[in-house]
Formats: sequence, structure tokens, C-alpha cells
Amino acid sequence: MCGQHAEGVKRRLTGQDAALAALVATIWGFNFVVIDWGLSAGDHEMPPLLFAALRFAVVVFPAVLFVPRPQMSWRAVVAVGITMSLGQFGFLYSAMYAGMPPGLAALVLQAQIVFTIVISAGWLREMPTPPQILGVILGSVGLAVVAIGRGGNVPLGALSLCVLAALSWGLGNVISRVVSQVAAVSGDAVTQTRASSGLSLTVWSAVVVPIPLVLLGLALDGPEATASALVNISWQAVASTAYTAGLASLVGYAVFNGLLSRYPSAMVVPWVLLAPVVAMVSAWLLLGQRPNPAETIGGALMLGGLAVATLMPSRPQAVPPPLEPSPEESFIATARAASSLATGTRNGEQDT
Repeated sequence: MCGQHAEGVKRRLTGQDAALAALVATIWGFNFVVIDWGLSAGDHEMPPLLFAALRFAVVVFPAVLFVPRPQMSWRAVVAVGITMSLGQFGFLYSAMYAGMPPGLAALVLQAQIVFTIVISAGWLREMPTPPQILGVILGSVGLAVVAIGRGGNVPLGALSLCVLAALSWGLGNVISRVVSQVAAVSGDAVTQTRASSGLSLTVWSAVVVPIPLVLLGLALDGPEATASALVNISWQAVASTAYTAGLASLVGYAVFNGLLSRYPSAMVVPWVLLAPVVAMVSAWLLLGQRPNPAETIGGALMLGGLAVATLMPSRPQAVPPPLEPSPEESFIATARAASSLATGTRNGEQDT
């Protein structure tokens, strides 16, 4: 593979992949209302870290018995699990438990877009194109308009936890792409196919999540509260866990990680701007949280930013000649070499 010439960096998502990205954003947007419903329903409160641990326990079992382990180092798998699963959702569930409403939580979490693109530019040298930069600016302005329009009655601690969740997600996005690229330059077709499986990475990276979250929950909430929550768990919490584990985690991250393995992060991540729009509409219909004019205008700006970032044509950039990675090269150097090689190879893998 290292001797092959790259066919060029993809400049636009295919129609099928664009539809998949929109579906993931819809699932994740409604996910916020479902989490809020599960945390607050029933006669007994569900501690947030325990609730998140239950979600990932369902993600892991029984899927881990049937889904092959991704052919990458355990260090890479653990890194993805700590950032995209344990960090993101541990902080998010805690933020919502502390008072973040679902619509606003979805908005603040989209700060991950900025974190992802900045980290990708510094780590992988994936510089965003001018339309992508303009789209992210429009989307960020829209998020700011919506956030300001909702007022300042959200606890500072809850807001800070949500920002930390966004940072963890952004870092996880980049790590997921790095490990996919490293596998792509191995020259092993089986390795490449398995490494590109978002489902495999989602399931096995979740293995590292439940036990640390349970231990943190025991330390913060105490054994008595934890045991009481498990004994008196409501059917709403069970239904919420089924949705968040089955659709939001297994389906959502399988598709999202697969897209990240085939496209630069700056082309995939802006689609997630649809999630807060879905979250706010869902909160309006199900919780009576009707969007005000600022939220409506901000949502329109976000959609405009998404269209600019993903649909406007950009001037093609020259592709550097393929590099020949050696076993002695570092993890980062290998990932940079893969940036020019992985796309051409994966053209034949998309339909598998």
C-alpha cells in the first residue's frame, strides 16, 4: 500500500454518507431529551455517573461476545474509550443532573466542533478549507445567539461540566481518526477492514467505561444511594438506557466513527450542528420548552453554517507524494503519513 499513489483527498461527502451524518445528528439530538427523562423520572433519583455506567454496560454486553476486537493496540482502544465515552458522557450526565436543560446541553456540547478542528489542525495538519472555516463561524454564531437568548439562569458548575464534555468529545474525534489512519498504513487488508468498523471500536472502547464510572459514583454519591437507585430503578430509566445504548451509542457512534475513518474531521463534524436543533424541537414538543425568537434565529444560522461547511465546493489542494513509514516512526508521524494515503485505499472499502 505504501507504494500506491493517493487518489486525492475527498472534498465532499457522498449523498449516502451525508444522509447517514444527518441521521446520526437526529438520533443524538433526541438523545438529550431521553437522558433528561431517565434522570428525572420515577420516585427515586438516578445518580448521573451510575446512569452513564448502566448505558455503557448495555453497550458492551452482549455485543462484545459477537463483535470482533478492533485490530489496534489496547492503548488506542482505551484512549478512545476514555475520551469519547467515559469523559464525554460522565461530564454530560453530571451537567444535566446539575441543572443543564436538554436543549441548552445539546447546544453547549457543540463546542466540540471548535475543539476537534483546532486539535486536528495542530496534531494531524488537517487544515480546514475556507468554506469550512466560514461554516464553523456561522454555526458558532448561531450557537451563541441561542445560548444568549436562553438567559443566564444555568448554574456555572453545570455549564463548566458541559464544556468539559465537549472538550473530551473533540479529543476523542481526533484520536478515532488517528487510530484508523494508523491501521490503514499497515498493509493488512483484514486489519484495515476491522479497524474501519465503527461498531467494533464503539463496543470495545466502551469496555473501559462502566467500572470507573461506578467507582466514581460510589465515591461521590455513596454506597447507600447507589444501591437504592439500582433496587428502585424506574421503567423510564430502563427505556432511556435502551435508547441511549442501542441507538445513540451502538448505531450512532458506529456510523460516526466510520465517517471519520473515510473523511477529514472538518468535513464530518459540522453535521453534528443539526443535533441541537433536533434537541430543541424535541424539548418543545415533549417538554413544553418552546423555542423563543433568538433560538429560532440561532438554529437557522446553524443550518446555514452546516450547508456552507459541507456543500460549498472548495478549491482542490495538491496531495503530497506518499510516504514510506518505517516501524521506528512515532505514532504521530505515522498518522500524518496516513493522511495522504488512507483516503485512496478506502475508496474500495466504503461498500463493504
